Amino acid sequence: MKIMRKILLLTLAVISYTSWAQVSISGKVTDDSGQEVVGATVLEKGTSNGVITDYEGKFSLQVSSSNAVLTFSFVGFKSQEVAVAGQTNLSVTMREGLELGAVTVVGSRNENRTELSTPVPVDVIDLAEIPSRNGQIEINQILQYAAPSFNSSKQSGSDGADHIDPATLRGLGPDQTLVLINGKRRHQSSLINVFGTRGRGNTGTDLNAIPVASIKRIEILRDGASAQYGSDAIAGVINIVLKDNTGDISGNVTYGAYSTAAKGTFDPGTANADGKNRLYDDDRSFDGNTVRASLNYGLDIGDDGGFVNFTTEFVNKEKVLRPGASFRQGYGEAGIQGFNFMVNASVPVGDKTEFYAFGGRNFRNTDAYAFSRDAESGRNVSSIYPNGFTPRITSIISDASVSTGFKQILPNGWKMDVNNSFGKNDFHYYIKNTVNASLEEASPTDFDAGGHSLAMNVTSATLTKYYDGFLSGTNLAFGMEYRTETFGIFSGEEGSYATYDTLGLAITGPDQQAPEYDGEPRPGGSQGFPGYSPANEVLRSRSNLALYVDTEFNITEQFLLGAAVRYENYSDFGETFNYKLASRLELTDNLALRGSLSSGFRAPSLAQIYYNLRFTNFIGGEALEVLLAPNNSPVTRGFGIEQLKQETAKNASLGVTLGAGNFTATVDGYYITVKDRIVLTDYFDASSLNINVVDAQFFANGLDTKTTGVDMVLNYRAQLGANRLNVALTGNINDISIEKINNGNLDADVFFGPREQYFLKASAPPSKFGLNIGYFTDRFDVSLAFTRFSEITVLDWQIYEDDADYGGYQNKLNASKDVYEAGVVTDLSVSFQVTDGLTLSLGGNNIFNVYPSQQDDWTDSGGYWDSVQMGVGGAYFFGRIGFTF
Repeated sequence: MKIMRKILLLTLAVISYTSWAQVSISGKVTDDSGQEVVGATVLEKGTSNGVITDYEGKFSLQVSSSNAVLTFSFVGFKSQEVAVAGQTNLSVTMREGLELGAVTVVGSRNENRTELSTPVPVDVIDLAEIPSRNGQIEINQILQYAAPSFNSSKQSGSDGADHIDPATLRGLGPDQTLVLINGKRRHQSSLINVFGTRGRGNTGTDLNAIPVASIKRIEILRDGASAQYGSDAIAGVINIVLKDNTGDISGNVTYGAYSTAAKGTFDPGTANADGKNRLYDDDRSFDGNTVRASLNYGLDIGDDGGFVNFTTEFVNKEKVLRPGASFRQGYGEAGIQGFNFMVNASVPVGDKTEFYAFGGRNFRNTDAYAFSRDAESGRNVSSIYPNGFTPRITSIISDASVSTGFKQILPNGWKMDVNNSFGKNDFHYYIKNTVNASLEEASPTDFDAGGHSLAMNVTSATLTKYYDGFLSGTNLAFGMEYRTETFGIFSGEEGSYATYDTLGLAITGPDQQAPEYDGEPRPGGSQGFPGYSPANEVLRSRSNLALYVDTEFNITEQFLLGAAVRYENYSDFGETFNYKLASRLELTDNLALRGSLSSGFRAPSLAQIYYNLRFTNFIGGEALEVLLAPNNSPVTRGFGIEQLKQETAKNASLGVTLGAGNFTATVDGYYITVKDRIVLTDYFDASSLNINVVDAQFFANGLDTKTTGVDMVLNYRAQLGANRLNVALTGNINDISIEKINNGNLDADVFFGPREQYFLKASAPPSKFGLNIGYFTDRFDVSLAFTRFSEITVLDWQIYEDDADYGGYQNKLNASKDVYEAGVVTDLSVSFQVTDGLTLSLGGNNIFNVYPSQQDDWTDSGGYWDSVQMGVGGAYFFGRIGFTF
């Protein structure tokens, strides 16, 4: 409370420091030929007060005084400053020249910073152009090939992770990257990754729930930012800025498909020996047929810059199936059918107040195959499936959010932003083409298996002000945030989780016996994914209060120093205090050094504390019953696993930026240590507990890790007469090391064994480089991209075999290694503007049909490849029609 009082008193003292009066300025911006410049940025120098020009090149802006200076900038034009000098109407002519660096929102609460002027690395990815030249339909895959240290891979046979792709920044966990929408915290998914997947043991934000067509740009802050933005920002921050354009109706229709010409030689003993997938009824040359249709429309509200922008998007993607083992006939990517809606709006309320709102709803119906069940097995009922069966894990995922707030310029010049954001994710499982074997012939073949949900509400208030006369400019920001979260698991129908006796009654006591097959009791529950039972149900909440100060001091015109501190108090585990220091030094007009030092934290998610389930795990084709016990259970305590606590981190970065004519470059090194990192343990022997499971696993503060690396982004843009050439080289070199395993008295090889260690280190490839070349004319564009993924190594299920079968542990370790050689993926697209409002695009991703190195059928996924960054879909070809009117 003392800290709160001090911050409040300091805030009031600074707010009362100055007085303020406004002057209204209007005008028009044109180019050398007299053509209106639409979308040019008009900023009051030294402030974050600004607007963009409308479709007639006009603008209207309230400035602080009649002596203000306005800065005009736009892509492809030289920026220029114009003194108001008592005028109320300005006519400005912009001339072609150096492209403006994109203004950023994250990394600095001084909104007048560009990606080159921030003291920490920020990628700004323009989504207005990428979708027309890229066949990817989801944000995760777009960022995978656009951002150097962002990695996401499609999963297969990983339960819920087949439906929501885990994504990482700099190889850290999916839940160690914070996601914002228009600068406001976005809720996470309720899914926690628990089986055979990247980001195992983590939750994350479902980026693919946001329609691509609604996004103006994406900003990726590649630096620890817990002191500025709170929990989950250890690896960095992803900010999605929604479209605010008006006057046009735009959209596109895309059709694409994957080539099924999988490369490799497959074991003739497998179900897919011919390289095809037998779950298809016909001999297909293409699969994964994908249709995406989107529509965006914005309209003005009033005459003072108000707007509302709507986006709808429909996606239908069929399954992508590739060769798998005999026990994995449905190996491949999930099918998806989804509908998205997003709205972004702002309405001036008087001269100094703005009301804004944004939000939307995502609905997805997904469909993925689980591991296959043999015909001659106690898990199959031969009268229902004479040849065995492959269960399908389907889901209904609904994601809704709404954020509203007011921005106001106070009489003394401070800017206030008061906001409330609410979001909820609901994940509901439906298991099809399945059976409850203990019901035998009476079993249904589909079940409602229940699911989980996560809701979050954030109320925040921020005060900011830029002082032009203090030092060479000072930006101050104060804020508070109050957040509540609620996590729940809801049960499915009885047949999805219960085991039945010979009379068809659910077993509730030791005197009841399940039907037997070959002398062993038949298992209960839906095959493929067992339903949640009433015993699994939880509904837990917590709250969090945060207070922060975020400052930037321009000590001189060349030297910037930033500092931030943040205090947070959680209702379920206590307090945390974090700091950040950042600096930028201009050595010349074009060259600058930058760096940062910060502490960070991440609170354990409610899912990590309370999630629990019994499920079937396949190891080398053998089915084993596993209990995932919640952190607060007696079983967990009995194994010596302690109560979860927060992860803590230290971040340091040092980089250089260069902007010389048409060439820009940023190179940034980083060092990140995470202590008490939360992981999901391996499987402990639980057969002696008499709870009808073979193994048990838990969430624990299991690791201390260190991550070091370098990010680089080099850009060259040239105007070649009436045409334009863009060349970009991006790269990331990353090393993840495990410094300590916090296993206590438990066996380290079981607590977090070699196999899990290899998978953690493979969260990001040791290096990833991308070369992107674009040539653009008035009517015709060509884009060519090369992405190189370095070699990675993971361990397969052979690591659990007997050492003696391989002549010792080292031989077994070598036999267990799945080595994926370095590979280059090539993307090509061409676009032709048929008319002013109609564009046709054709292209392909991975046009040379490059696959990861083929493995045997011991892989984690049960196919011939693990989940690696380049994916296993092969070549994808697409056509797109884009329109604007």
